[in-house]
Amino acid sequence: MAFGTQDDSDDVMNEINMTPMVDIMLVLLIIFIITVPVMKHSVNIDLPRATNEAQNIKPETVRLSVDAEGSYFLNEAKIADDDLVTQLKAAAAKEPQPDLHIRGDKSVRYERVAQAMAAAQQAGLRKIGFITEPKN
Repeated sequence: MAFGTQDDSDDVMNEINMTPMVDIMLVLLIIFIITVPVMKHSVNIDLPRATNEAQNIKPETVRLSVDAEGSYFLNEAKIADDDLVTQLKAAAAKEPQPDLHIRGDKSVRYERVAQAMAAAQQAGLRKIGFITEPKN
């Protein structure tokens, strides 16, 4: 063995081996040949036509106020404690069901507001909100 001599087998290879790239391309070609008919296979159906207009059905708002003395006002009309549940049941029966906004005076006992919320729940109203005034 001579270290200083150069054999014919030790020549520098200056060509790119194309065999792995051709193999990859053939595999991709086979995959696309198999998947394209599957993707185009569909069931023909006649879909219904629909409009995309937003429906602006706003439910009415029922305002329940509790003043400083604890009196109830339904839409600014004074109402007795006994009639509160029946009036709220009548409002809950409407379609779409109205929102209930409760306004409580800051000096009224919380018990009166809690009774109003209980009456609304008993009447079947599902959307209850509270009205407050923002701080200045």
